[in-house]
Amino acid sequence: MGIYDFCGASTLTASGIRVAHSSRTGQNANMTQAPEPILPDLICIGSVLWDVIGRCANPMHEGGDMPGRITRVPGGVALNIAMALRRFGLAPSLLSAVGLDVEGHALISACAARGVHTDMVYRSADLPTDQYMAVEASNGLIAAIADAHSLEAAGAKILEPLAAITESFEGTVALDGNLTVDLLSEMARSPLLARADLRVAPASPGKALRLLPFLETGRGTIYVNIEEAGLLCQTKFDTSLDAAQTLSARGAARAVVTDGGNPASFASGDTLLSQTPPLVDVTRVTGAGDTFMAAHVAAELRGASAGDALEQALAAAALYVSGKTTI
Repeated sequence: MGIYDFCGASTLTASGIRVAHSSRTGQNANMTQAPEPILPDLICIGSVLWDVIGRCANPMHEGGDMPGRITRVPGGVALNIAMALRRFGLAPSLLSAVGLDVEGHALISACAARGVHTDMVYRSADLPTDQYMAVEASNGLIAAIADAHSLEAAGAKILEPLAAITESFEGTVALDGNLTVDLLSEMARSPLLARADLRVAPASPGKALRLLPFLETGRGTIYVNIEEAGLLCQTKFDTSLDAAQTLSARGAARAVVTDGGNPASFASGDTLLSQTPPLVDVTRVTGAGDTFMAAHVAAELRGASAGDALEQALAAAALYVSGKTTI
């Protein structure tokens, strides 16, 4: 079973998302009723887990065994974006699944310490807290495994707290591709998010195809790297600009495509932009895309133009990979 920080009766919609209704009425009930949840302006939906990262200062290759440092930090795409947004002065809330185990309690405490709201996170005694493991070296990411099985098992339950307080959310949503294909497809068409400023990222190349429903429906801004763009479009791109243009032609309302240290590009209708990231020494890569996306979202919410938003996002990502800032 699972819990949230508020409760009430609910009904199941055709899309599988429960819409809650208060079961307390009358004067006596009002005396004991908990305060109504406050609808946030900014929500991050997806993976919230522990990142276990091994870093080596030297180059590594398959089968390598090298000295280095191993750290465990709060992570997951949704949480990385939320923490970065908080650093940019915003107040995001999370929709995700976290276990009621020791690791889960520690993770929720870590989120609170970083100013990220977890009131609407689904807590389950039956599901362990998810985790991600990666090995990085001076030549980049060597290998990574994402264990988001609890998030996938929770499914539409993670959306119930939002559906309990609104029929159609009108704020900004950062959504990652660690959810199941079926749930992402429902969300691309759901009235719950129909009026939201939707920002979508695949989480990894292995999950890029999960974003196809957002191309098919023309929903949201899609953030991908050039490899993920190629998977979505079933081709290989030489430049991020070609990738962004093609994604736009395939149905993306807006597309933002990165390519490491090469130019990144933005496409929305007739608007096409391409900018080169600052040149920096790369000390880490895990979380760079999340930082980029968060900085881009934050810049646009502050009213930045398309060009300025892309420039600010590239600058933030460069600072992050150089080790000069944290998520």
